[in-house]
Amino acid sequence: MNTERPINPRFDDDLHFNLVKPGPPRYQTRTEKPVRYFEVADRENGLILGYVWAGDEDDAAAWEPRQAAGPRALMEGLGWFNRLEKAKGRGIRPSEAIEEMLAEPATGKYGRALPDSLTDAPNAAAVKALAKGD
Repeated sequence: MNTERPINPRFDDDLHFNLVKPGPPRYQTRTEKPVRYFEVADRENGLILGYVWAGDEDDAAAWEPRQAAGPRALMEGLGWFNRLEKAKGRGIRPSEAIEEMLAEPATGKYGRALPDSLTDAPNAAAVKALAKGD
């Protein structure tokens, strides 16, 4: 009696994915051009969770979680990412999107934008380095 199970020949078939529709419009998530960013602080303890940055020259904006803030910073990103996606869907520039976010500081799940923290950076990599290194 043979106990070996037969191998399904379909395992060797090529897979084909057909894009049904394009996803929602999104800002670029990288830029080497100057950006502006603001801090997002935890509502409970004031710990900086991360940074939202934006640059109009490359139509770029993103959430950068602060590594030292741990998992809470990663979870916080979903709310800011969704706000950026909706702003892009409305066709506004990245700088306008972060101005809107600063106008409504309590927009994240755990955090809030710090209105007086808007700062310039030479590029998105500088904000990423800030998030990883403090």
